[in-house]
Amino acid sequence: MTTTLTKPRSPIAQPDSAPRRISLQQSFANTFTMAYRGILKIKHNPEQLFDVVIQPIIFTLMFTYIFGGAIAGDVTAYLPTIIPGILVQTVITGSIVTGTQLREDMDKGVFDRFKSLPIARIAPLSGALLADVVRYGIATTITFIVGFAMGYRPAGGVVGILSAAILVMVCAFSISWIFALMGVLMNKASTVQGVSMLVLFPLTFLSNAFVDPATMPSWLQKFVNVNPVSHLVTAVRELANDGHFGIHVVWSLVGAAVIVAVMAPLTVRMYMRKT
Repeated sequence: MTTTLTKPRSPIAQPDSAPRRISLQQSFANTFTMAYRGILKIKHNPEQLFDVVIQPIIFTLMFTYIFGGAIAGDVTAYLPTIIPGILVQTVITGSIVTGTQLREDMDKGVFDRFKSLPIARIAPLSGALLADVVRYGIATTITFIVGFAMGYRPAGGVVGILSAAILVMVCAFSISWIFALMGVLMNKASTVQGVSMLVLFPLTFLSNAFVDPATMPSWLQKFVNVNPVSHLVTAVRELANDGHFGIHVVWSLVGAAVIVAVMAPLTVRMYMRKT
């Protein structure tokens, strides 16, 4: 009789099915890495900056010279009203691109790869949105430069101008989470852009961005006065024109925080389901 000796097999390690917990520090690091990717995309595709470069120039010149004399008597007197309004409109409408680019990346399968990586689930989304802050900064800078060239001299000084610029970019970042959710839910980038325009353009034009609400019908004034865009425009005017940190600034920051707190988790959840 023969005896066969076999070497006992070592136990096979079972893969850990539990997801690895990502620390808050790691989440921030992943977000900035993805933001750097977004900045590289802008570097290699400078046409993405077309809207934030051309739009503030065209809109500022067009609205100022068309409506300045009729509304304020002359162009120079209209600049303290129109420059903050154009700034808010340009930066907020620029956040629409966030949703369209997100939809395009998802269609290309880029986010499928991100989902398989051991990174924070929110990083691909928050990184892309954070990279777009560069676009908001460019739009803000160009709007103020055009205003200065036309004779705009805000009394808020450097501190007031920088505070107004930061406030607009913070609010635009928060609003971009809404368009990011639309990019996740909708099937085409063109649909995201079209629906976003239908929502955002009435909000910007039915506000105090271009004219005094007192000249509007009473029923329209009620909407304009509660329109969050109006609060943001007023806050920017107070900071840039007067250097005043008022209640409208507080409401704008609180609104931005609420939007991020609600929309960011919802967007990440829907993103995980769709990808």
